[in-house]
Amino acid sequence: MITLYMSTSSASSRKARAWLNKYHLSFKEKNVFKELSKEDVLHLLSLTENGTEDILSTRSQSFKQLKNKLNEDLSLSKMVDLITQNPGLLKRPIIADDHRMQVGYNEEDIRQFLPRDIRKAELIEAQRIADAA
Repeated sequence: MITLYMSTSSASSRKARAWLNKYHLSFKEKNVFKELSKEDVLHLLSLTENGTEDILSTRSQSFKQLKNKLNEDLSLSKMVDLITQNPGLLKRPIIADDHRMQVGYNEEDIRQFLPRDIRKAELIEAQRIADAA
């Protein structure tokens, strides 16, 4: 199942939600400021290629306020605790399932969450339109 980690104040989060609804994809929505668990953070980290670098928003107020703590050599459990207690550290939206993750909203990249048959049908339709032109 797809999980959308978001905040209601984020325009990109609202776009991601609208896109998932447009394609009638089943997903659960988690407001990072209200529902973020340690298990969620560990799952997201397990899907990254570069660890916290992929999911932390270095431009956020939370990051700027906690920069000294973040520069310390934190253990994994302490880093997870810090993110859970300060969810503003996370980039938003984050869209994830059991095997894939996308950080931010990008109309091309988000298509990875579409079932293969839908992606294939849309490709065939796009080719048909291109051939007709």
